[in-house]
Amino acid sequence: MEPDYRPQVMTTMSSKVAMGSDIGQARRAVEQLRMEAGIDRVKVSKAATDLLQFCTEQAKSDPFLVGIPAATNPFKEKKPCAIL
Repeated sequence: MEPDYRPQVMTTMSSKVAMGSDIGQARRAVEQLRMEAGIDRVKVSKAATDLLQFCTEQAKSDPFLVGIPAATNPFKEKKPCAIL
């Protein structure tokens, strides 16, 4: 009976593919970390202060807070449905 070498070859090939896949994943992870390291950070207290200031400045023109005048409301129905 002749020995079967195919499983060994397949195992070796699959390990090379897996190793190549691992290298690709590692490269993507390194690239992601480099990109994140280059991002300028802002302290939470500064970001919260800026956000609060922006919201306060924009409150006078926010339709959810001020409301929409009935005359200029584009979503108000012009005529009620009269089908009965």
